[in-house]
Amino acid sequence: MRAIFTTLILTFIFGGFVQARAQTNQPLKLTVNQQKTVTKDKLKIKFVSVVEDSRCPTGTNCIWAGNAKVQIKVTDSKSASKIFGLNTNLEPNIISFAGYEIKIISLNPHPATNIRINRNGYKAAFTVSKSSDTK
Repeated sequence: MRAIFTTLILTFIFGGFVQARAQTNQPLKLTVNQQKTVTKDKLKIKFVSVVEDSRCPTGTNCIWAGNAKVQIKVTDSKSASKIFGLNTNLEPNIISFAGYEIKIISLNPHPATNIRINRNGYKAAFTVSKSSDTK
């Protein structure tokens, strides 16, 4: 009985640890001017703006898929911050900061013909993960 109890306790402890680390790989969804704190290291990411959006509108045929560029502000636990530009279809679409990699994975809404998108109506999704080359 004691062995079963010990196994259950260890499962909850280590299961929670694994889940907490995995959460940094969950998509982080932000609207323009929204900021969230991610990771146990208190990394803050703010979706500042959409700098450009030349993506091919839905329902049209384009020679090129186009690109959207967003601006984000990233702040570490020491309050050091930096502004980055991330692209949906060009480089860079991933950046490194304070031991983490931040990648844009989507930007919505997608342009459509005869529809104007409010600059504050965009929602971007990012992944945040530990950088593989931390020293």
